[in-house]
Amino acid sequence: MIDLRRDGDVFVLRFDAGENRFGPGFLDAAEDALGTLEKNEGPAALVTVGTGKFYSNGLDLDWLGANRDRFEEYLGRVHGVYARLLSLPMPTAAAVNGHAFAGGAMLALAHDFAVMRTGRGYFCLPEVDLGMSFTPGMSALIRARLPRRTAHEAMITGRRYTAEEAVEAGIVQRTAAEEEVLPAAVAWAASMAGKNGESVGKIRRELYRETLDALNGPVFG
Repeated sequence: MIDLRRDGDVFVLRFDAGENRFGPGFLDAAEDALGTLEKNEGPAALVTVGTGKFYSNGLDLDWLGANRDRFEEYLGRVHGVYARLLSLPMPTAAAVNGHAFAGGAMLALAHDFAVMRTGRGYFCLPEVDLGMSFTPGMSALIRARLPRRTAHEAMITGRRYTAEEAVEAGIVQRTAAEEEVLPAAVAWAASMAGKNGESVGKIRRELYRETLDALNGPVFG
């Protein structure tokens, strides 16, 4: 489901669970991997990547439908993953190999850098079309990581951005062909792995203090 491997100074966290929705098992594995990364000492950087045509489609709506009484607890765990990525003491890159929708799109935004596959796959925040809204923590993350105009458009219209459009809108930093998405993200991560991890984490915690407060606070404010 989730595989964490290290190649030199770069950790690669691969999601391999179909659409990579945030079911309880996925969250368990993600939390375990983050725990390992938080304990790392010495030079390091992280790359996350999905498999096939999906980076991640976000919340597990089927599970939520069958466990409505656990909605707030569940969202708190999702918020926690975003917050831990933002606080991670190492540079981070998302290799967006395919669709990044809703919570999966927000997961990509929690990284320092993102490379998105050309030719197939969209970045999309479709909550408006699903009759859903964003939690205060999710809104804070999106506002903090996207240009204001892009955040407004993405959240209000549910637009699907291709890789080229995502670069133009300031959502991702680079595009690459399918076979080059992961190598490009790993190359960037390797170039950044020598940065002082403690300083990286501290800088992010200060830079995104309000976002982290929202993510770590009550789910519905």
